[in-house]
Amino acid sequence: MPITVAHIHRYPIKGMSRQALERVDLAPGAGLPEDRRFAIAHGASEVDPVNPTWKSKRHFLTLMAHQRLATLGTAYDADTGTVVITRDGKPVARGQISTPLGKDLINQFLAAYLKEESLGMPRLVEAPGVAFTDVPDPYVSIINLATVRDIERVTRQPVDPVRFRGNLLIEGAAAWAEQEWVGRTFTVGGVKLHVAEPIGRCAATMVNPATAQRDINMLKVLLSGFGHTKCGIYTTVMEPGTIAVGDELVGLDD
Repeated sequence: MPITVAHIHRYPIKGMSRQALERVDLAPGAGLPEDRRFAIAHGASEVDPVNPTWKSKRHFLTLMAHQRLATLGTAYDADTGTVVITRDGKPVARGQISTPLGKDLINQFLAAYLKEESLGMPRLVEAPGVAFTDVPDPYVSIINLATVRDIERVTRQPVDPVRFRGNLLIEGAAAWAEQEWVGRTFTVGGVKLHVAEPIGRCAATMVNPATAQRDINMLKVLLSGFGHTKCGIYTTVMEPGTIAVGDELVGLDD
C-alpha cells in the first residue's frame, strides 16, 4: 500500500487554528511558508518587540497553558497578511497583521478576550526568516494517521490528529513506522526530505482542538501505552519542490 499525503496544514499564528492547503512549495532549509510566522508574546515574555528572535514556547501564548485559544478560529490571507478571528463561526476581530496597526487590533482583542490569562498586554510578533515552532530548527513535521488511530486504541476515545499540530498528515504507513525512519531520506512530490528526529510531545496535546477542553492526559497515555512521549517526526527539506495532497512518499520501502 502506498504511503501518501492525506492533509497539509500550516499554523500562521502559533497556538491558534490550522490552515489546510492543497499544495505547498518548499525550499531547502526552511519549513512551510507562513507556518508559525507569527506568535503571541504574553505580557511577561522576554521577547524583544523591536528585534524579536526565536524563543521557546514559554514566552508565548500556547495551548499548553492557554487552552481558550482553541475556542477561536483563524482565517489567514497570506497575500495581504490579513487574519480574521472567529468564535463559533462568527468574525470577532480582523487585522492586517503584517502591519503595526493590524497587530495592535488583534492584540487588543486578545487582551480583552483572555483577560488575566495573557499576563498583561499580549503582543503579536514576527521575525524575518524565523518560524516560532517549538524548536529553533526549520523543520517540516509529519504525523502518521495510523499512529493516531493506535493511540485511540489506548485512549478508547477519538483523538483528533490536529492535537499534534503537524504539517503533513500521512496515510498508508503502519502505526509507529515513522519512528524507524529517523536518519533516512525520501521524496514526496518534488521534494526530498531527511528525517531528523522524532517529536517529543508536550501538554498542548491534552487540549481538544474542537472543544478547548483538557480531556486526555496525552503524555500519560503515550508513556503508559507505548513507553515514551513521542508522536510524529521532524524532517528537513534537502531539495526544493512542491508537495500536494495525494502525493506518494517514495524511498521508504527498501
